[in-house]
Amino acid sequence: MKRMVGTVVRGLRTPIINKGDNLEQLVPECVLKASEAEGFTIQDNDIVAITESVVGRAQGNYASIDAIAADIREKYGEDTIGLIFPILSRNRFGICLRGIAMGASRKIILMLSYPADEVGNHLVDLDDLDEKDINPWSDVLTLEQFRELFGDAKHTFTGVDYIDYYQSIVKEANKECEIVFSNNPLTILEYTKSVLTCDIHTRARTRRILKANGVEKIYGLENILSAPVNNSGYNEEYGLLGANKATETEVKLFPRNCQPLVERIQAVIKEKTGKTVEVMVYGDGAFKDPAGKIWELADPVVSPAYTKGLEGTPNEIKLKYLADNNFGHLKGEEQRKAIAEYIKNKKADLTGDMLSQGTTPRRLTDLIGSLCDLTSGSGDKGTPVVYIQGYFDNFTK
Repeated sequence: MKRMVGTVVRGLRTPIINKGDNLEQLVPECVLKASEAEGFTIQDNDIVAITESVVGRAQGNYASIDAIAADIREKYGEDTIGLIFPILSRNRFGICLRGIAMGASRKIILMLSYPADEVGNHLVDLDDLDEKDINPWSDVLTLEQFRELFGDAKHTFTGVDYIDYYQSIVKEANKECEIVFSNNPLTILEYTKSVLTCDIHTRARTRRILKANGVEKIYGLENILSAPVNNSGYNEEYGLLGANKATETEVKLFPRNCQPLVERIQAVIKEKTGKTVEVMVYGDGAFKDPAGKIWELADPVVSPAYTKGLEGTPNEIKLKYLADNNFGHLKGEEQRKAIAEYIKNKKADLTGDMLSQGTTPRRLTDLIGSLCDLTSGSGDKGTPVVYIQGYFDNFTK
């Protein structure tokens, strides 16, 4: 009898995870208990995924806004700081801005991209730009010009006016704040030669442009808390990138040194079950909200660590193309068997079929991380571990 179910994804509930908890022991125990309670069998090529949030919590990778301020003071001294391309988020950036403002000497030039930030949070609709005959790729706007043209800029879902919100954070630190709107990194050099780049996935390009055009001092968020400050947490590779608000005065940083963790969890499950499962740590998945136009991709990478079986891209044939073309003359079970046999025969060399028929060669970790992020959510589901079965199966199994 042929199987009637393909990929199965389960969010596994765990105890509340806190600093010092041993995930190498806790995660395999949760997997084994869930297997017994829910009646599924652990198999080779299953996937165990752990959200970066609980990994960071277990590591105790936290830092205070005072530590952020101290690092900013050390790097910028008395300079006016040009703060460019931050995303619009209370959780992700607002808390970091509080520390940055505390560390600034006297003034921050806050340069916002428009109509939206890097991950799709909009300050203004494209239709409004067209109506006002504004070109976001060439036009630079002051705060007064922006307000005159577009008025309030309340977020689609939260109702927060991030322009006012970010300005208020800087002013609460008793620092001057000037706001400008531009998508050209070079605009900031008209105000200051000391820059902090706050973009995530475009940061290398932004830095390259500024270095080629006279910037004198430049750091990125990845350089802030890239080493411990006053015994704070840190991330040597990503710094403040991927940070989340923990309390009003503290951030949880993106976890560090995750590779030994995933490899040890894989080894423990192998010891206990005899099966080789793949293990990954995942953060934000790469998907877009069609209504709000927001990309859920504020972490620097989807997966900071994963076992070897998750390297590369899927090796797939486009099933619907085969059904419509190669085997369109067949129906029902006869068509299914013919397609299954074709896939078995072609599985050794799929590159031509895959690319010629439009199957997007995305990385496995990005696809699986997105699946996990959607499964676990960011609220109160209490399932920071996700267990996936059948992901590598195809139509022949």
